[in-house]
Amino acid sequence: MDQGNFMRGITRRRILQRCGMGMAGVAASPLFQSIEAGQATPERGAGPGNSLELNPLAPRAPHFPARAKHVIHLFMNGGPSQVDTFDPKEALTKYDGKPLPGDYRQTERKTGGAMKSPFAFKRYGQSGLPVSDLFANVAQSADELCVIRSMHANVPNHEPSLMLMNTGDSLQARPSLGAWVTYGLGTLNDNLPGFVALCPNGVPIVETQNWRSAFLPGAYQGTHIDTKYTSIDDLIRNIRNPRIPMAQQRAQLDLVQELNRKHLEERARDAKLEARMQSFELAYRMQMEASDAFNVGAEPAWVQDEYGRDVQGRQMLIARRLVERGVRFVQVWHGAGQPWDSHSEIEKSHGKLAKECDRAIGALLRDLKRTGLLEDTLVVWGGEFGRTPTVELPTPGLNDAKTALGRDHNHYGFTMWMAGGGVKGGHVHGATDEFGFKAVEKPVHVHDLHATILHLLGFDHTKLTYRYAGRDFRLTDVHGEVVHDIIA
Repeated sequence: MDQGNFMRGITRRRILQRCGMGMAGVAASPLFQSIEAGQATPERGAGPGNSLELNPLAPRAPHFPARAKHVIHLFMNGGPSQVDTFDPKEALTKYDGKPLPGDYRQTERKTGGAMKSPFAFKRYGQSGLPVSDLFANVAQSADELCVIRSMHANVPNHEPSLMLMNTGDSLQARPSLGAWVTYGLGTLNDNLPGFVALCPNGVPIVETQNWRSAFLPGAYQGTHIDTKYTSIDDLIRNIRNPRIPMAQQRAQLDLVQELNRKHLEERARDAKLEARMQSFELAYRMQMEASDAFNVGAEPAWVQDEYGRDVQGRQMLIARRLVERGVRFVQVWHGAGQPWDSHSEIEKSHGKLAKECDRAIGALLRDLKRTGLLEDTLVVWGGEFGRTPTVELPTPGLNDAKTALGRDHNHYGFTMWMAGGGVKGGHVHGATDEFGFKAVEKPVHVHDLHATILHLLGFDHTKLTYRYAGRDFRLTDVHGEVVHDIIA
């Protein structure tokens, strides 16, 4: 058979097989399957990255000069209690065990009288910011924190509230915040994903929908890393090819990509195929840098000790190492499922959870400040909603044997904080009522939070859009107002 007939007769799949899989084994691993999840070719884009590019993650300028270049989103999934962390309420002590006066709307489950916080609050820093003893280490950076006490969402249920916080929509399949950020800005490091989701021991509820790209090209979807593992070969499966040297892998990949490009041209630049091509390139490049980026053992011993040599310490340190290497958006989840969902024994459950992460988060803030990264890195802390100031009552058939001094879900008013990236430090924005039940002063909806985050990154949230199914979509849909009061 002559060379022409050979090339016409061989398939792309057989090429990969003859190459001994080369980088295909890496690109087909779970790490890169998410990159290939793009669902549509855009009719047109109305913002940065208007069309699918050879390198969709190439760095791009925002609409106007940005205060932040990176985001670290610390997600306390399950819903931490605002009245036990950053929003102290003296009235709960007065009414402890008694019905709350006034009209208080129903939450997901039945609740009874007021329950005072079992945790003590102290004032920290020059700002005198009150923080409970749950987060005594975080409180050491009180003058860097911008605490939003007037957050509110739509419903008191985990799944839609997670989707709202992550994608701006409670029901529909929409791109995540991290996907929008990488779509708008690209990445500063071609050898690492632009958006990384760190979550130990599995995934949160609603799973990978939390960091999906939906109708954005698949290259913008988050890459999940299970941080329970410590070795690079477990963190990123198949990252090393033990049989084929890098030069030979490059030659194989060049051949495969040339065939892919011809295949792509015949298929109207199909988004899924282009995302697959990008996953091969990223898989190859990550061999050069991923091993270093995720190797917290390369840090000085005193830095590792400051963060703590445990799961939370490792993943917070990984987050800093990723940001300093140019990754745009790093989401750090507390753990699989919904660990902060404290329907019972909140003193015990919140106490355990805070003990796991307070040291690491405090170290992250100090480290970012010390290294100068906090200036252009926006740190966001919070859950999908908060918890009631009232005690949850036993519900027959649901939790009657378990409930004791726990709090139900509360979307009417809760707390989040931000630090760095152009926000006011040592500042409190908004307020809940005297019991911490609902936002009453300067309320901030999740859409407003998203609009503000994009603004700090240099984007007009109404103009960062993507054309799909005949309309221009955006993270904030038709909602959202920038909260200028929290911007330094």
